[in-house]
Amino acid sequence: MNSPDSPDTNVPVCSAKGCRVPAVWVLAWNNPKLHTPDRRKTWLACEEHREHLSQFLGVRGFLKDVVDLAEWEQRERTT
Repeated sequence: MNSPDSPDTNVPVCSAKGCRVPAVWVLAWNNPKLHTPDRRKTWLACEEHREHLSQFLGVRGFLKDVVDLAEWEQRERTT
């Protein structure tokens, strides 16, 4: 059992370097030089880092979609 000060290991956290805040966004991306067009890799983002991570992927042409984490999880359950 987790103590009140320890993080819940089942809660998805932001992918930004050093951030341990719970994620609320999924950034779906792929590198067309490495991945087939239908392949989607994901980064998770908290509210604070969503824009920064989106821009990082976007300027490289990698960002394909930004979806609310709850919506993404629902999609995954139905596929």
